[in-house]
Amino acid sequence: MDVIDRKILRELQADASISIAELSDRVGLSQTPCWKRVQKLEAAGVILGRVALLAPEKLGLGLTVFVSIEAPDHSDGWLSKFAAAVSAMPEVMEFYRMAGDVDYMLRVVVADMAAYDSFYKRLIGTIPLKNVTSRFAMERIKSTTAYQIAMPAKA
Repeated sequence: MDVIDRKILRELQADASISIAELSDRVGLSQTPCWKRVQKLEAAGVILGRVALLAPEKLGLGLTVFVSIEAPDHSDGWLSKFAAAVSAMPEVMEFYRMAGDVDYMLRVVVADMAAYDSFYKRLIGTIPLKNVTSRFAMERIKSTTAYQIAMPAKA
């Protein structure tokens, strides 16, 4: 990835809806080479997709919960079943296998406490769990989807 690719990625992270004409102008390329670079970044799996970012509160999804899970079993079979069950739950926005004192961390977004209680009951009913700890976000202070893209040092 060269400097132009990195500039393209920075611009698309800020606004993926910009036209190729605008993008090419911002990164200093003509439109066809710029479009080809975007296609190449998509084919290489650097660009995974382009989405609209929504305000969860405006959709009636005002409660964010971070759920820590300790597993009673660390076998491949248990993990496969657990991962499939959790991945199928639409309330789960992010799902990580962790190192440290918890095995898995989920970011769950729901309407309210009653919706979380319903989610929680489904979660614990899917597969045996050793411990589940829920932490409720009171305020979102920073939320971004943009990764920091380092530019190579100039020689």
